[in-house]
Amino acid sequence: MRELPEVLFLVRHGESAGNLARDLAERDGQEVIDIAERDMDVPLSELGERQAAAVGRWLGEGPPHQRPDVVVASPYVRAVRTAEIAVAAGLEGVAIHQDERLREREFGILDRLTRAGILSRQPEQAELRARVGKFYHRPPSGESWCDVGLRVRSFLDSLAADHPGRRVMLVAHQVPILMTRYVLEHLGEQEILAVEKGEPLVNCSVGLYERHPGTDAMVRHLWNHQAPVAEAGEQVTAEPAEPVAPR
Repeated sequence: MRELPEVLFLVRHGESAGNLARDLAERDGQEVIDIAERDMDVPLSELGERQAAAVGRWLGEGPPHQRPDVVVASPYVRAVRTAEIAVAAGLEGVAIHQDERLREREFGILDRLTRAGILSRQPEQAELRARVGKFYHRPPSGESWCDVGLRVRSFLDSLAADHPGRRVMLVAHQVPILMTRYVLEHLGEQEILAVEKGEPLVNCSVGLYERHPGTDAMVRHLWNHQAPVAEAGEQVTAEPAEPVAPR
């Protein structure tokens, strides 16, 4: 029987600097988001940096037996910086590792398009997505939610091998975090989509799972916990997974 970490924290990265460009494009009805960086290179905003520090302090103030003792982050800049800032703020000395399987869902030919842009430039993809649903829709050169689930399953197997019994914090993106819950709780398509629809995953929110003693079952205690950011007096933000854009 594989031994997953004793404690697993799921932290979404802080607000990114791509938000303003996305919001302006949507407001003005533009088809393409005007941002120079690759999605992988989009940095945190100033608010996102403060959110990351807030979650690091909050975690560092917890009981020693519940604090993360290792961090694994998506290699995207906004996730790595969230991890670095959080560790510096409250988890000094904790090692940070990167794993590409935690990266954001890839959008292929729909990357950087707003809703209007998808309808105008890729109407067949808009129609296909409406028919099969976003859980299974895979844009050309991109990924479906199911594809992300496959790499999450692979990652969790590696986590059990590399960090058994540890207290691990994952710093990732909306869909990988949702699909981690999907895998850990053995959910179905409609169940995880209901989670996503009912409660937008906010930036630097915290999910918490603990392994049931003597088993491989992970029990959820927190989900989308906003207190670290809110109690620090910082703005709570939620960046939607749609439309396709740097987040």
